[in-house]
Amino acid sequence: MPIKDRRKRVMPVGHERRTGRERREHQRVLVSMEVDYRCDKTFLFAYITDLSAMGIFIQTSEPLPPGTLLNLRFQPPGGAQLDVEGRVIWVNPPRKHDSINPGMGVQFVDLTPAQREQIKVLVRTFAYLSDDEDQVRGNS
Repeated sequence: MPIKDRRKRVMPVGHERRTGRERREHQRVLVSMEVDYRCDKTFLFAYITDLSAMGIFIQTSEPLPPGTLLNLRFQPPGGAQLDVEGRVIWVNPPRKHDSINPGMGVQFVDLTPAQREQIKVLVRTFAYLSDDEDQVRGNS
């Protein structure tokens, strides 16, 4: 009986497809902010671990299914509270043995121009602070 070649074939990737970080159109910054979120009549609490102008990643061991609409409320340090809407776009479910970064990617929906600007300023602020920390550690 012949043995099947189980190696993956290398397929060319089209120019229009991006991979890894290149897929993202908007800068993402690492953060650690509390977020309250509501889905229907359920109120939940978790942490935002990264932020971009288009959305957030909420670290949680109980992510909601893609498509779920959420009311989000978070307040950056020294900033004004944000009350925005979001939709779960993707989920990283917890695994039994190696639950590394379980949670859900949430895309902002129906932001007002003022909310969008407030989030952009927040991203730039965290990016600036992160750059300062790298320079202090000698990672520039």
